[in-house]
Amino acid sequence: MQDKVMSIGIVCDLTGLTERQIRYYEERQLVFPVRTKGGARKYSFDDVERLKEINSKLRDGFHTFELRKGGRACGE
Repeated sequence: MQDKVMSIGIVCDLTGLTERQIRYYEERQLVFPVRTKGGARKYSFDDVERLKEINSKLRDGFHTFELRKGGRACGE
């Protein structure tokens, strides 16, 4: 599902990641939340799956720059 409707807190609950980790992945251009007028990040279910995949690959020894190659993020 592509609709960006979830807050970062919900994404933390669904992925087991911390807000800091999620923000880092955004800074490294691995995930692309939309921003509300107030600046809050909103994520889709696709973003949740992407974050899980990113975290798994990083645990397997990949580097963020490797995951960014060839597309917006791994799996694309």
